[in-house]
Order: sequence, then structure tokens, then C-alpha cells
Amino acid sequence: MNYHVDRVSWQKTQGQLRQIRERVFVCELHLPKEVEFDQHDKTAEHVLVRDENQCPIGTGRLCCDGLISRIAIIRSHRNREAYQSLISFLSTLAEQKGYENVFVQCILDEVPTFLKSGFSKQGGVFMEAGIPRQRMKCPVKEMNSEPFTMLH
Repeated sequence: MNYHVDRVSWQKTQGQLRQIRERVFVCELHLPKEVEFDQHDKTAEHVLVRDENQCPIGTGRLCCDGLISRIAIIRSHRNREAYQSLISFLSTLAEQKGYENVFVQCILDEVPTFLKSGFSKQGGVFMEAGIPRQRMKCPVKEMNSEPFTMLH
């Protein structure tokens, strides 16, 4: 299946972005709704993934500090191609914006996978939404989509 990724405005498409993120993070993963949407939504670069029928199936964002977050793809489209399309677009966007590094805040179980993919640990473990996380850093030019799945 072919996926199409577009850079979108939070102000214009927040309804679609919210619907996907609520479905994935709030309904499936039971994260608190008040944690899901934060101050970064208004300033981040958002992307929307559509399937070949132009139906919205995923989203992600790139924050001003290079943080890639809120990677969400609806269950019926969770496959390597969808994630690769989304992460490649965000990584190209980060490079275009002149970022040398990108960051993720992964759950502790995913740290070894990100380490194998060229990321390094940044700082200590912290809690977000009641989940222990580790901030990870990777040079944008070395970024690959392999370790990515849902990423809050």
C-alpha cells in the first residue's frame, strides 16, 4: 500500500490529528487525555499520513527542539511501510530545518532497540504519564525508521 505524508497546520487539521491520537494513545494505550495534548502542539511541525484512498491513518510531530513525538498510526495500518513513510518525512523535515540531532523519549523497554539504531541516551530516566522514559538522541543524517513504532 502507498502512503502519502503531508506537513499540516495544527490550527487547520487539529480535528483529524486529535482523532488519530485519541484513538491510539487514549483509547488503546489508556494514556490520560490531559497528558496527550500539550503546549508543544501549537508550535510543533505536524504531519498527517493518508492511505491510498486519502483517509487519515497516522500522525506525528517535530517539536522546536528536535523532539520527534506523538507517532500514532491506527491499528489497521501499523506496518513497516507506514512507519517508514512517516519517520522519513519527519527526518527530512528536521534536516531541512537545520537540526543536527533529533530526539525521542522512548519507554525503557525500547532503549536497547534505539541504541542499536544509532541513538544515544540523554540524561536520566524520567516519568511521563506514569511511564518511565529515556530521552534518546541521534544525528539527523543517521536517522532510520527501524526502531519506530508508536511513540508518545
